[in-house]
Amino acid sequence: MLNATFCHAPGIGPGTEQKLWEAGIRSWDDALASAKLPLTTAKAEVLIPTVEASKDALEREDWLWLSKNIPMREHWRAAKLLMERVAFLDIETDGGYEGDSVTVIGLYDGFDSQIFVQGQDLEEFPKAMEGKDLLVTFFGNGFDLPMLRRRFPDMPFDQLHIDLCPTLRRLGYSGGLKKIERQLGISRDFEIEDMSGMDAVYLWQAWKRCKDQTALDRLLAYNRADIENLALLLAFAYPRLEVASGFPI
Repeated sequence: MLNATFCHAPGIGPGTEQKLWEAGIRSWDDALASAKLPLTTAKAEVLIPTVEASKDALEREDWLWLSKNIPMREHWRAAKLLMERVAFLDIETDGGYEGDSVTVIGLYDGFDSQIFVQGQDLEEFPKAMEGKDLLVTFFGNGFDLPMLRRRFPDMPFDQLHIDLCPTLRRLGYSGGLKKIERQLGISRDFEIEDMSGMDAVYLWQAWKRCKDQTALDRLLAYNRADIENLALLLAFAYPRLEVASGFPI
């Protein structure tokens, strides 16, 4: 789907994009090979340079260029292409909003989870992000990434980014992560099924004050469920977004 994207060209909206698809222009290569695009001359003159630049960026794996030039609401289109370079990400905090408030960072690549803990190995997080070209979060634009930018100001966070909160809202699913999980029949282990973000704050406080290993273990289990369930939500959303986009299947 990424190389079928035309809505990032000036003047090309969803309707025009679908018109291109229906005319058989279903990729950037199709557009460049077409003798006559089903567009006005003015739109075609804008589209072709955008397609050429997009194809060049993709061939160079310049994800920063693509992330900046393709509207974020359409970054889901990169999911299949970048699934081997994905980072499902979620953080926990101590309730504050400064960089030092980040207590736990969870990363999941679709196979294995890595969880970094303040005071133990949190500084290893930037290295773990090397080679990750697609981020998947839930409300990451509003919370996780601003917090991480404060904690790691030298990290660029220049990946393509699927924020599942607004993405799922487009499909009619609103509310918090746990509410949507319940709507879709995604379950959690008994000991964490009723936990909230505030519970995560209390568990961290119990660990810091009393070195309560049970509290820390429960907190890490909660974070692991967050990141691993993001993969389930993306798997649910992707084919439905594809249909909703109007792309001919």
